Formats: sequence, structure tokens, C-alpha cells
Amino acid sequence: MKILYEDDTVVVLDKPAGLTSEEGVPAALRQQWGKPDAYVGVIHRLDTGVTGLMVYAKTPGAAAALTRQVTESQQAYAVLDGRAEPGPGTPEQPCFIKKYRAVIAGGPDKRLPDEGILRDYLFKDSRKGRVFPVKRPRKGVREAVLEYHIVQTAPDNSLSLVEVTLHTGRTHQIRVQFAFRKHPLYGDGKYGSRFKGNIALQSARLQFLHPVTGEKMRFQLEKPVREPWDLTPQSPAVTASLLGEPLA
Repeated sequence: MKILYEDDTVVVLDKPAGLTSEEGVPAALRQQWGKPDAYVGVIHRLDTGVTGLMVYAKTPGAAAALTRQVTESQQAYAVLDGRAEPGPGTPEQPCFIKKYRAVIAGGPDKRLPDEGILRDYLFKDSRKGRVFPVKRPRKGVREAVLEYHIVQTAPDNSLSLVEVTLHTGRTHQIRVQFAFRKHPLYGDGKYGSRFKGNIALQSARLQFLHPVTGEKMRFQLEKPVREPWDLTPQSPAVTASLLGEPLA
């Protein structure tokens, strides 16, 4: 786990795969600091198999301020994408911004054009540990919205690199929304990828306002250089294994 920025109120880090964001990262930070009782406020979450940028609060006041930014930014996104009307105090633009990059199976098609906005109703089945797209709202269903842009597609059309901006923060949202359109994330066996390995999803850019100074804080990670991020041509056997099965 690499710390990219730290002061008395916040810490920004690059979370590795295999570490949970709610328990694993705080425990690792306390161990690294040598302070077993240190306060670590969880502001947002990444799935265990997902890597990338996260910010944690080191004081309750910083946690409250950052959480408020998340809430206000979700309100701003809801207005921007048409889910809500602006109300008193609704910010015009989000200030807490999360951008991801991912490698998905296949190239652009009718289900997934080069760019656009994906909207789905998602139901989280806690007993099965999975999230399912459904046709209409009902109890336990939440709307999920994201923006995406396909940056590059492999010469054999087996894989594509996509950049994603989350408007909502639903469980497994990016993974489910792309898998639902028959473009599962590389390595995501839970949602249809036949290739076993780490999920090719990275929290690549993070922006927020410093909870004390109000300074705009921006962080960005480079694209990983290992497979499958470089989109080099794959052998036919490997290419076939990347194509996911339709969701039930």
C-alpha cells in the first residue's frame, strides 16, 4: 500500500488488490503509523479486488466534511444527468470526483457505443453476494448511472480500455453495468469473465476539496503496464476465454 499524500487531516493512498477498503486499509494504516488506536474515517469504498486511489480522514471533522462533499456531489450529478431537479443549495458541479479505468471484453457495438451514459436499476442480493440489473424500481432497487468513454480497442477486438466517471456509488456498479451489456471486466469471474485473475479495474483519478483549507486536491495514477492493460494481441485460446457469458 503506497501513501501518496498525508497531512494532519487526510491521507491519500493507492490501494492494492486483496485489501478491503473498510477494514484492511485502516488496519494497515494504523500498523504503518504505529498507532493501533488511530482514527481512520472511511469516506468511499473500493471492492477488495479493485486497486487505486482512495482518501481517508484522520479526524472526525475531516470525515464529516468529506462525506458532505460526496453527498453534495451525488446531488449535483443527479441534476446533471436528469434524475433530479436543482434545489436550494444544490451545487452546480460535483467537487468529489472519482474516475476509473477498466479493461472490458470486446469492442464497441450496439449495446455499448464508443461513449455514453449507462443507466440501470440494480438489486443487491446480500445472500448471494451479487448485484443484478432489474427492469423497474422496487424495494431494495437503486438506480445506477455512470459516464464512459472507450479509449482504445485491441486489434483483434478482444479487449477495450474504457474510462469511467461514476455518478452514483452502487455496489459492484461498474462491473455489473458493463457485464449486463455483454462486456464483462477482464478477470471478473463473478460477472461473466472466463479469464481468472485480478479484476482489471483501477480508481485512476480522484478530486476533492481539502476539508480544512478548501484547496482543490487532484490525484492521478498512470495506467498499469502489465497485461491486460497494454492491449497487446492475445493468442486465440486466451482471447476466447475473455468473452463473458450472459447474465442470468
